[in-house]
Amino acid sequence: MAVKTQKKSRLQLLHQYYGYTGFYGFIGNSIKKSILPLTIIAIIGFLFNAYVYNINDGLTVLTQTFSKLTVLAVFFVSETILGLLPPEIFIGWAKKTSDPILNLGILALLSYLGGITSFFLGKMIAEIKVVHDYLETKMSKHLKNTNKWGGFLIIVGALLPLPFAMTCMAAGMIKYPLKGVILFGLFRFLRYAIYGYLIFNVVS
Repeated sequence: MAVKTQKKSRLQLLHQYYGYTGFYGFIGNSIKKSILPLTIIAIIGFLFNAYVYNINDGLTVLTQTFSKLTVLAVFFVSETILGLLPPEIFIGWAKKTSDPILNLGILALLSYLGGITSFFLGKMIAEIKVVHDYLETKMSKHLKNTNKWGGFLIIVGALLPLPFAMTCMAAGMIKYPLKGVILFGLFRFLRYAIYGYLIFNVVS
């Protein structure tokens, strides 16, 4: 009696591939690694706010001292060059402005565009041998993971506290399709919606 073999769906094959290549373990480890730093930052922020300087007052000073254009320009540069500044500061700033939802949306858009810009920087770097060789050494693990997991790694970078700009830059360096970065990078807006909701309920 012949045994029928059921053909696996594309989704099942993808699930199997990501399981074999360690993608799920990578996500789990990334989440575990991010919990401790985020907890420490939250505790330091709470203690700083309670005993050193009121964060709400600091955000008010930031709003009053610097123009909206200056803050957004600094944020865009940060989101393009490997996320140098914590986006939570800017989300808190958005809450203190006259139009918090609009400015949160602008931050999300700039972060998304920063990732796209990083992608093109990665493509440019790939053509400059000295810089490419240097970054290939520094980002070897990230490049390897981007090569293996592509779009799913971009989604993870967009949603979780991982370097989104670095993921996009690595995608550019390995010549990952631009349409994939544009599509999967849209999850960046979801992250800002979630973070905005949480931070807006903390900042008065």
